[in-house]
Amino acid sequence: MKSLYPLLFVLMVSVSTFAQEKKDTLTIPEQFDKIYRTSSSYQEYKVIRKTRYQELKKGVSDSLNVLKSNVKAKDQLIRQQKDSIQDIKKVADILGMDLKQTIAQKNSINFLGIEFSKSTYNIIVWSLIGILLIALLYFVYQFKNSFTVTSQAKRDLEDVEQEFANHKKKSLEREQKLRRQLQDEINKQRGV
Repeated sequence: MKSLYPLLFVLMVSVSTFAQEKKDTLTIPEQFDKIYRTSSSYQEYKVIRKTRYQELKKGVSDSLNVLKSNVKAKDQLIRQQKDSIQDIKKVADILGMDLKQTIAQKNSINFLGIEFSKSTYNIIVWSLIGILLIALLYFVYQFKNSFTVTSQAKRDLEDVEQEFANHKKKSLEREQKLRRQLQDEINKQRGV
């Protein structure tokens, strides 16, 4: 029996060493199951060793601390991402307003201090061009009419001047003829 105790001691030490090596890879529920299996029973209670309880407590605390640090890191990451999203939304809003402003400026023309849309501006410009073209055609027509009337008046004037010259010439000839006759009569009357 005495030789059994050292064997049991060596066996317990090796099992606890093996358990400590494996403890790092066990999950928390597995660690609780292991303690429950390895604990002794007293009436309806389970009795566990203080060292195993401390190890379990340390393992659970470490796991909880790791989880808490993970939660904090993820919370911080979520806050950073929310801040980034808000910054991106602000930039997107600013860019959206700039885009609307740029589109409005692109689709409008400032003419005589008044802002017009391009379609309204085109209608106004083409209307002015049409009115000016109609006015030009009207004035060309009036000029041709005036030119025709003026040409006719010049021809009539030339005809009248020609008639007047002919009339003057005939009148001059008549007057000369009458003067000769008068002179002949005067000479006849003196020589009588």
